[in-house]
Amino acid sequence: MRRLLAAAALLAAAQAPFAQTWPSKPVKLVAPYAAGGPVDVSARILAARLQESLGQPVVVENKPGAGGNLGAYFVAKSAPDGYTLVMGAIATHAINPSLMANVPYDPIKDFRHVALVVQVPNVLVINADVPARTVKELIAYARERPGRLDFASGSTGSTGHLAGELFKTMTGTYMVHIPYKGSAPAVTDLLAGRVHLMFDNLASALPNIKAAKLRALAVTTTLRSSFLPDLPTLDESGLKGFDMTTWWGVMAPGKTPQAVVERLNAEIFRAIEAPEVKERLRAMGSEPGAVRTPEQFTAFVGAERALYARLVRQSGAKPD
Repeated sequence: MRRLLAAAALLAAAQAPFAQTWPSKPVKLVAPYAAGGPVDVSARILAARLQESLGQPVVVENKPGAGGNLGAYFVAKSAPDGYTLVMGAIATHAINPSLMANVPYDPIKDFRHVALVVQVPNVLVINADVPARTVKELIAYARERPGRLDFASGSTGSTGHLAGELFKTMTGTYMVHIPYKGSAPAVTDLLAGRVHLMFDNLASALPNIKAAKLRALAVTTTLRSSFLPDLPTLDESGLKGFDMTTWWGVMAPGKTPQAVVERLNAEIFRAIEAPEVKERLRAMGSEPGAVRTPEQFTAFVGAERALYARLVRQSGAKPD
C-alpha cells in the first residue's frame, strides 16, 4: 500500500510542472464527422471560445469515417499530453462498440472523459393522419394493429432506431423498422404518410412540430425539454425509466494527466455557460450536459455503453 501511495505521489509531482505550463502550443480538437454536422458545428463554437481562455489556438480537424470510429481511434492512440482531443459522441462511445465488429478502441479505458458538452433529446412524432393524441392512445392503436405500423429512422443502429426498439420492448407492441440514409429522407416520408412515426432529433423535428405538420407526443428524456415545455416525457407517459438522448462531449487520450483534464473541464464549462455560446448551442436544439465532473462523465458513458449494448443485442441491429 505504501509503495502504491509513493508511486501516486511521484506521478502527481511529475505531472504538476507540465500541467502548470499547459497549453504551450496549439490544441487540436478532432471532430469525427464531416464538416457542417452538429458535432462539427458544436466543436467549432467551443473551440473559438476555448482559445480565448487558453491563450493558444484551438484548431478543429475533421476526421470522418467508419461512423466516427476513425477520428475517435486517432485520438485514442495520440500522445496523452492534452494537445489532441476529440468531440466524442453517443455513436463513437456508446453504440458503435456493440453495433460494429472490431472497433479498434475501448470507449472507456482508452479515453479520459473530460466534459459532456450537450445533450439533444429525441422526440416521438407521428404523421398527422395517425389518430393518436397521446402516448397511451398510440400504444393502444399499435397493439390493435401488430406489424401494420412503420417507424422510420435515419439509419440502423441510430438513437432513433434504438429508441423505437426500446419503445416496442416496453409497450409490448410490434412495429416495423424502416431505416433510411439519413434523417432528412425519413422525415420526408413521415410527412407524406409513407411511414407512421419516428423518434427524431428534436432540432430536426422542431420546425415541423411548430408548423403542425407532425404531431409530437413525448420527448425521450426523463426531463422535459425547454424547447417544448408542455410536451410530456415518455417516462411521464407511463414508460417509467425511458431515458434516451443524443449527446457529445470532449475526450482526451486515456493517460492524459488529471490536472490537464480538470483544467479543460473547467474551461469548457466556462465556455459553454457564456451567453453567446449558450445561445448558439440552443439554436441547434441542444441542452447543456447533465453531468459536470470528469468522473460523472465517465460513469455516464459507461451507463450509456451498457444500455445500447443491450438494445443492439435485443434488436439484432446490424450496421447499414
